[in-house]
Amino acid sequence: MNFIGWILMGLIAGAIAKSIMKEGGGWLSSLLTGLIGGVVGGWIGSAIFDHGVTGFFSPWSWLLAIGGSVLVLWLRGVITGRKR
Repeated sequence: MNFIGWILMGLIAGAIAKSIMKEGGGWLSSLLTGLIGGVVGGWIGSAIFDHGVTGFFSPWSWLLAIGGSVLVLWLRGVITGRKR
């Protein structure tokens, strides 16, 4: 997947994860969350299922990126002590 594809996937996955977790913030925080979540989700997918983030149009890649982004947001809330 090319650089623009990673950025676009990160932005969309981060925005979806932030809406799932009911987090605020702008597009830059969505982008960073999605990019970090994609890396985390790809690493977990490769370690557990032997199949990581492969391409922009792969549903598996989107599931891993969104799941990793939700995990990143949850861990950030645990570390910073945010309460809902």
